[in-house]
Amino acid sequence: MNFFVEAFMWLADSANWWGSDGVFTRVLEHAGYSLLCLLAASLLAIPLGLYIGHTGRLRSLVILSTGSLRAIPTLGLLSLFGLLLGIGAQAPLLALVVLATPTILAGTYAGVESVNPQTVDAAYAQGMTSWQVLWKVQFPLASGLILGSLRSAMLQLVSTVTLVAYLGGGGLGRYLFRGLGTQNYSLMLVASLLVIVIAIFFEGVFAQLQRVNKRKIHI
Repeated sequence: MNFFVEAFMWLADSANWWGSDGVFTRVLEHAGYSLLCLLAASLLAIPLGLYIGHTGRLRSLVILSTGSLRAIPTLGLLSLFGLLLGIGAQAPLLALVVLATPTILAGTYAGVESVNPQTVDAAYAQGMTSWQVLWKVQFPLASGLILGSLRSAMLQLVSTVTLVAYLGGGGLGRYLFRGLGTQNYSLMLVASLLVIVIAIFFEGVFAQLQRVNKRKIHI
């Protein structure tokens, strides 16, 4: 039987949607892990990116470090944290935060740097302090690129959060690894399709946020 047919038949069975291992639970876990990692990475990257973009300090160091972090294999970093922290969701989530941070950091300081210097000079000429220039001028004008970096990081996280199950966590990776271990390729396809649905959902959410932000800036 075709794997797609088997996958849709599995999804059509309501018994697979409920319970601790049901679709609803795994989808919520997967989306929750992704949002948690995005929030943690944002709390690290956005303030640092704003500081770098505003002052120009540490720029070369951060560019070098973010490039290096992007080159690290996801599974290798996850395995390293697993050895250090043990089995469970903590290690893979921490690894995913590390991997998502460079994308947000680069988008944030690039957004601040892209603000027209004449606009910044005009703000200072009006008597604004350095903090006011950053918060009232540079940050709003850079918000489009910052949202774009969050959008990219979220899609990256949704696709890689499946690896949380590699160290005993939850999410849709449970279906993926179970299907791999039992050669149940239709179950692996189910996991892949659900991940795609989550990715499309968050893509739509961030696209809408960017449209709203763009209209707000132009008002």
